[in-house]
Amino acid sequence: MAALPQFHSKTGSLISLSNNNRTAQRNQPTQEFNNGVVLSAEPLRDNQLFEVKIVKKVNSWSGSIEIGITTCNPDTLTLPLSATGLRDGTWVMSGTSVLRDGHTATEEYGRDLDQLKEGDRVGVMRNGQGEVHFYINGRDQGVATSSAQTPVWAVVDLYGKCSQVSIYDPGSPVMGNRITQMSQNVSAPVPLTCQIANDLANEFLTELSNQIANDLASARQSNEVREVVAAVVSSASTMSEPPVSIANTGNNSPNRPSERSIFNERLSPSSSNERLPFADRLSPNTPSERMAYNERLNILSSMTSSTHNALTFHERCGSLIKLSNGLRTAERRRPMEEFNNGVVMTSRPIRNDELFEIRLDRLVDKWSGSIEVGITTHNPAELDFPATMTNMRSRSGNRTIMMSGCGILTNGKGTRREYGQFNLDELTEGDRIGLIRNSEGCLHYFINGSDQGLAASNCPSPVWGVVDLYGMAVKVTILDRQDPSYPNNPPAPERRANSLFRHYPDLYDEEALEAKGEVTNQPRSALDCEVTTFPLPEEDEVEKLTFHPKCGSHAAVINHQRTAHRPNAINDFNNGVVMTSRPLRPGEMFEVRLDKMVNKWAGSIEIGVTLHTTQSLESSFPSTMTNIRSGTWMMTGNGVMHNGATVVDEYGHNLDRLKQVGDRVGVLRKPDGALHFYVNGVDQGIAASNVPENVYGVIDLYGQAAQATIIDPSDLLSSPEDSSVFIETDELKFHSMHGRNAAVINNGYTAIRTNDAGEFNDAIVMSSRGLRDNELFEVAIEKLVDRWSGSLEAAKLYAAGVTMVKPEDIDFPSTMTDIQFDTWMLSGAAIMQDGATIHNGYALDLDTITIGTRIGMMRCSDGTLHFFRDGVDQGAACTDIPAGVYAVVDLYGLCAQVSITGGSAVRAPDTQVVVTTAADTTEQSSSPSAMKTGTSHRFSSCCGKNVTLKNNNCTASRSQGFSKGIVFSSDPLKYDEVFEVRVDQMSSHWSGSLRIGLSTMAISDTTSPNQVPASADQITCKPTWIVSGSSVLRCGNIIKENYAPALERLQVGARVGIRRCTDGTMHLCLNGEDLGIAASNIPKNVFAVVDLYGEVEAVTISSSALVESFTSLLSLADDMIMSDRIVQDQDQDEDTSLSSGLCFHGNHGKNIMLSDGQRTARRTASYNQGVVVSSLPLPRNKLLEVQVEKQDPQWSGSLQVGVIGFPPDRLSFPGTATAIKKSAIVVQGQSVFVCGTKAKEHYGCDLSTVGCGRRLGVLVDSDSCLHVYIDGNDQGIAAKDVPQPCFALFDVYGQCTQITVVGVEEQCSQSAAGEGREKADLEDVVKEKAVVNRLLAFPSQSYKCEYFNVCGRLKASMGLPDGYFDPQQMLCFCESCHKQRGDDLYHKRGEPPKDYALPYGWCRYVLRPPSKAHALNVAEKWHTAYHGTRLDLVRRILDRGDLLSPSESGSVGSILLPEPHVYTEKSRPENLGGQPIFFSPTLRYAGSTDFCPKHRFMDPRTRKTYQGRVAYQVWVKPGSYKVGAQGQGSPTEDIAQQVDPHFHNSELAWSTKERGSLMLYALLLRVE
Repeated sequence: MAALPQFHSKTGSLISLSNNNRTAQRNQPTQEFNNGVVLSAEPLRDNQLFEVKIVKKVNSWSGSIEIGITTCNPDTLTLPLSATGLRDGTWVMSGTSVLRDGHTATEEYGRDLDQLKEGDRVGVMRNGQGEVHFYINGRDQGVATSSAQTPVWAVVDLYGKCSQVSIYDPGSPVMGNRITQMSQNVSAPVPLTCQIANDLANEFLTELSNQIANDLASARQSNEVREVVAAVVSSASTMSEPPVSIANTGNNSPNRPSERSIFNERLSPSSSNERLPFADRLSPNTPSERMAYNERLNILSSMTSSTHNALTFHERCGSLIKLSNGLRTAERRRPMEEFNNGVVMTSRPIRNDELFEIRLDRLVDKWSGSIEVGITTHNPAELDFPATMTNMRSRSGNRTIMMSGCGILTNGKGTRREYGQFNLDELTEGDRIGLIRNSEGCLHYFINGSDQGLAASNCPSPVWGVVDLYGMAVKVTILDRQDPSYPNNPPAPERRANSLFRHYPDLYDEEALEAKGEVTNQPRSALDCEVTTFPLPEEDEVEKLTFHPKCGSHAAVINHQRTAHRPNAINDFNNGVVMTSRPLRPGEMFEVRLDKMVNKWAGSIEIGVTLHTTQSLESSFPSTMTNIRSGTWMMTGNGVMHNGATVVDEYGHNLDRLKQVGDRVGVLRKPDGALHFYVNGVDQGIAASNVPENVYGVIDLYGQAAQATIIDPSDLLSSPEDSSVFIETDELKFHSMHGRNAAVINNGYTAIRTNDAGEFNDAIVMSSRGLRDNELFEVAIEKLVDRWSGSLEAAKLYAAGVTMVKPEDIDFPSTMTDIQFDTWMLSGAAIMQDGATIHNGYALDLDTITIGTRIGMMRCSDGTLHFFRDGVDQGAACTDIPAGVYAVVDLYGLCAQVSITGGSAVRAPDTQVVVTTAADTTEQSSSPSAMKTGTSHRFSSCCGKNVTLKNNNCTASRSQGFSKGIVFSSDPLKYDEVFEVRVDQMSSHWSGSLRIGLSTMAISDTTSPNQVPASADQITCKPTWIVSGSSVLRCGNIIKENYAPALERLQVGARVGIRRCTDGTMHLCLNGEDLGIAASNIPKNVFAVVDLYGEVEAVTISSSALVESFTSLLSLADDMIMSDRIVQDQDQDEDTSLSSGLCFHGNHGKNIMLSDGQRTARRTASYNQGVVVSSLPLPRNKLLEVQVEKQDPQWSGSLQVGVIGFPPDRLSFPGTATAIKKSAIVVQGQSVFVCGTKAKEHYGCDLSTVGCGRRLGVLVDSDSCLHVYIDGNDQGIAAKDVPQPCFALFDVYGQCTQITVVGVEEQCSQSAAGEGREKADLEDVVKEKAVVNRLLAFPSQSYKCEYFNVCGRLKASMGLPDGYFDPQQMLCFCESCHKQRGDDLYHKRGEPPKDYALPYGWCRYVLRPPSKAHALNVAEKWHTAYHGTRLDLVRRILDRGDLLSPSESGSVGSILLPEPHVYTEKSRPENLGGQPIFFSPTLRYAGSTDFCPKHRFMDPRTRKTYQGRVAYQVWVKPGSYKVGAQGQGSPTEDIAQQVDPHFHNSELAWSTKERGSLMLYALLLRVE
């Protein structure tokens, strides 16, 4: 018997061998991805299969195992970094490709090796004819090549994800004998059918022997062991016959039953009632075992029989899917962490009229959405599986039809909104979902065996069944009706609530139900209970309302079912749903009193009504009632939700602010079906209408609400004695959950950013609990780093604020300003809410703090958020902050460490604090009562010069004159919030009257009154809509006439209000009557503006923050159409004569020279101070274009474009356009800056890549949206709410040195239309869908360079932090881009000037310069050179910020090593102490293959394989380096041949030993 194969002792540098050299493991697999090559110890014999099994994989890298053969003798071979580096007769399978000597020979060969999992096997074999075959899990992938020489050694590369393999040994005597027999008879010709059958039989016997071995180990009785042995012998004798008998024998031998008869006998129903012997119990008895067992027998029998095999799942599936149970069960891995990538398909097409049915085996209660089932024409063997099947689009005639929720989608687009009687999102574990495509092409779905009707017609053929284990769905199993355990008589399916309540009249009409066959004489079920009507009994016989004893898992009902509580309210916050024991009668109030509260959680009690019963919810009580998607109305917070979707955003008093024991909440359904909610006895108004009868009252003891008792007017209960509020006494610390780059030390009192020199973000920390009212959370700055001071973005110190999101529920982003809900942050001096800036110029600027500064934040009892600096209150930053917010600190940029101070404590509400404003510093009281007197609306202290404010800023009067009487609301209006004033005083001395409207002009109490114009129609700096008389004006221009009764007719006592609706329209209300749409496209965060003009001299606010009810919404569609037409007419009437005279303004940057009638701008010096502005305002829908005429490649960056919202006459231009802080929008590279702050990234094409001869333009459309055009192509909306009038701006910056105005064109600019309505349109709750990796996205709409995109994906695969790079300075030097720009190949730089070559053929990614780069002026004074390196050293160099010497890089010799110099004692330089660092002025030398090793890279988008190289462009201090001759280089290189025609070979090798004389400038990448 031949010796078992082993690995050769000579391996890659990271390989360790064990198990008698049969197991290979790559050391440090999460840190290194290569150096994992191993070879067989002996040459392979002909027809010898060398097979290994994958033991371990890691997810840190891309790529995986590679296998092949080589003629290189491992005894004399120098092993490369990867197997693809082998030459001289090497064939390697990598991914789906086969490479010969490192070059692709076959692009698409077999199954993808990168998709293999742990336990999969790969093998290689060379036969006697010189053909090489690769095997995956024992299956031949075909002939890879037919010209392999001999001898050959097997080679395996533990690359990327693959970290450990073992040489495969079946370990079975049967298998061993079978292999021996095959090897002995290898020369005998065997029919192909026999060979396939033989392989299947061997695979089957191997699994059978493994199963028997496991059962042998667990056997307890000797007789059972004997039965096992007998079963082994019987099975082995049956299955080990020559394969020809399986393939060729049609009838069974009379002396030997067939395999199928044996197993059919074992599975016969006659033996099901008897206890089977142990040996028989080896045969499959469970449904999953039977299906897997019979499936393999069907495969064997299919060689001679036409029997159809049962449906299974295809082995190719979503990346998170795990298949088991003979490919009949699919399960999504990590269901609590991931919600998608769970697509599975059938292994073969579904036949006509064949039922494809699955059973839901497991659900998780975390995500929204659930399973999706359907059919597709995509072949799973060729499909690149998407994250969700609804992402599939129609291409090449393919078609996908899916049932999702209760709708049908075709190619991802909704085709039927309501289908069937069930919602797939509401199915529970054990429910069955099936589908049939009949011979007529009609598709039907079946839920628990019930046909749901026609879903689609004209379905194509063939189609595969597809299941998407999305959201809550985790595990499913394919069912087989031939299985004896199949539920042929399942119980009648219970209809889901959403379909039951779809037609309310039938719900309560028993005759209608009987006609439908839904009411029978069977005992009454839960369904019958739901439709039972309750006649109103006499008053003295009314059953009192109580809670039903069945409730949420964390709740309990006590006190004779009158009280509900959460016993462990300190430890849990949900699962507290409690319902009434009977339905509510019409007009009956269901009211509860809060008995206990806890201050640990956010949120509070929720109350409402539902058509569900406790019986229908018994098996699946929701964690919160708002998760119910049918027949439910709930008041939560200050909004109203119906079936889990918000229907009213701002409804009434916020329930989350009920803090006192004894507060009451109630709900009442009136006889007309109107639903009202009550807070402390006050009716909050109509919440819903047409609510059906027989609804149950329901409360959700959520968050802070720990106990509530039903209030009975006839039997008032006093509060329990122990109904005190639970007050936690734990100290404020940092929470243990934080950003990935943060760490909490010092017992929770100190937070640090761990890699403060390598990364500047991902370091968010939060308080350990929610802040109490008037509690100060204060931290001290302990460490700042200057690593990021040279970066505009990373130079920010840090951000601080509060959030309602709990640390346990947050997926920590890179920066806290990325959170788009329930978060208020101070970043620099800007106040941000949900990621958007709502106020600039706050008194505290976090970018100015130093070490030792104390920063604090406090949520006051009046709902305002205050920030503190060194204990001094900086004033209110935000209002309406809910209670229970968590403090947030973002250790961003320079800030690397903070600690909680002793000043963190609860302060009394009446504490005197110092309030600092931009104007002065005064002492004020922070008593919350000041904000609570009168109505919640008030006027801002910033108003017209003739205005006097009284009554806590609720009354405004004009003291003199007829104008200068403008007042604003103190806060932006919420959706559907009415700001209403009452006319108190009028004067007949003047003409004209009150004007009212909305403005985006940000007004605060500290805004200077000098910014307020004399009248409202003069507000043009920001979009403003005013109703004046009977007309509507926008920025002073009439857009609608005869809109309303003339406001000149107002009398004393008249009420006038303005409202911004949720659909973005403005409505005027006169004496409580809504007059319809006055204007549309109103943005968020608008302020009410009232102009006390003419006759009206005094008004008083008559509205509050509560939403007013309006019922006179008439002719909305007509008004919208009329508004749009008038806007278009008004835009067409603008002065078009402006376009002909547009040129550059005479006031410009100091380095600009204008010529050609001020139409050409040229920068005469340096790289900045080149800002120019148009001389006239930019007309609407007019495109102003300039052409780039000259460039200077010695600089980085290029032209910047945008607009400013003020005349440029007196503007003192800064160095760059992005430094303009006042009313400016600038596009730089791919970023959009608003008032100097970056507001958007990855916009359009990178302006830095725009070369000479190309045109750039700006346009403002009729919706006040800014568009940037490149060569006439719209790049999309860059910014909205552009001020009018505005002036075009161009910054002749960096490489761009001269531009010329080329003309003004009329454009019809429209926003890019989004894709068609997809699945999200079918549901109220939008599913979280595919996650897009922005590192792989390089948008280029009008200028595409595929080479640049491939290099970008190579850079992304390296996993380098974005913080190292300047995202606006990326440049491609490929042949096409080089020609387009017209770059010279050689340039001079430094003092004295020194030649260097451009990185032709490479892509350059400029690094963020260190702070000293600007001080030393290295960009102009230092020389430029290049340094080639290895891929594995790139991150080390970036982290260190300097190049590595040969000894530090671990290489045996420098890639640019010159001949060693011999120094005498006198001639030795003083700084000579270590090995020098080498570089060169040209990449033809420094970037050659011998100096920059090639690394294999597979493009994740195109799946093509490339060879990549890396290098660095560096600045070199003049005089610090030596110039030498060409170094050792490649031994085969001809020294006499000139490497670069511009440089002599004696000038190519530069070297230095001086530390600090080099500075990294850019990373260079090249792919081939």
